[in-house]
Amino acid sequence: MEKGKGVMGAGRRWAVDLTDNSTSPSSRDVPDPPGFSRTSLEQDDSTVSRQKKDAESTWKAQKAWEVAQAPFKNLLMMGFMMWMAGSTVHLFSIGITFSALWQPISALQGVGKVFEPYKDSKVDLIAPKLLFIALNLGGLALGVWKLNTLGLLPTHASDWVSSLPPAQEVEYSGGGIPLY
Repeated sequence: MEKGKGVMGAGRRWAVDLTDNSTSPSSRDVPDPPGFSRTSLEQDDSTVSRQKKDAESTWKAQKAWEVAQAPFKNLLMMGFMMWMAGSTVHLFSIGITFSALWQPISALQGVGKVFEPYKDSKVDLIAPKLLFIALNLGGLALGVWKLNTLGLLPTHASDWVSSLPPAQEVEYSGGGIPLY
C-alpha cells in the first residue's frame, strides 16, 4: 500500500471518500436534492432563533408573574400564624407580628433585585412589579393591624396622656367652718 492512500487505495469498490471537497468544482456538479434550497436553510435558522427568543421571553414573563404572586402565599400563611398566636401580648405573638412587618419591608427594598433575572426588551415588568409591591403592602397592613389588635399602637388619647401638660385648675373648693 502506498503511504497516505490507506484502505481506499487498496481497491475497495464501494468505499466513500468523506474528505471535504467543497472547493473543488466536482462537488458543484452534484445537484441539490428535490425540495432543498440553501437559502431556505439560512432563513430557517433565523426563524428558529427568533422562535427561541420569543419562547424565552414568554418564559421570563410567566416566571415574573409567578414571582409577583408569591407574596400572596406568604400573606395567607402569615395571617394564619397571627390568628393562631392570639390577641394577647406574649413572646410568640410579638415575634410573629414583627416578622410579618419585617418580611414585606425587606421585600419592598429588594424589588429590583427580585425581578432582575427576568429583564428582557420584550418583557414588560411594570405590572408584575406593581402586583408584587401591592401584595407586600397588604402584608405590611396585616402586620400593622395585628399590632393594633395587640394594643401596641398608640391609637387612643390615653396613650398620649404623659406628653400632655397638666390641666389648669378652674375652681377651688375648700372645707372648713363657715363664718356667719
